[in-house]
Amino acid sequence: MSAPSIPVTVSVLDQEFRIGCPEDERDALIASAAYLDKKMREIKRSGRIIGMDKIAVMAALHIAHELLQSRSGGEGEALSRTVDILPAQFKQLQKRVEEELGKSRQIAL
Repeated sequence: MSAPSIPVTVSVLDQEFRIGCPEDERDALIASAAYLDKKMREIKRSGRIIGMDKIAVMAALHIAHELLQSRSGGEGEALSRTVDILPAQFKQLQKRVEEELGKSRQIAL
């Protein structure tokens, strides 16, 4: 049985998203959102990419690249174990974010 979700509000590129998250994953979600916000701001500042969707995709690609680099970089056994766990957590967070984005798009229409 999964842990009960609590609502967590995160801000990414000045947009707020309310995401249901197990309480023990709250800090990780907030840290992930802050990291994503940082990456998206870096891409936006470069001025080469325009549009929230494109900035988000580019940020996702940068983060995926960092993840793959850390996997092949031989940065230790502990990191390797952590990285093996991350894809499942990312999929869960991605699903939640997509659900929330879908809700906010419905409201905007």
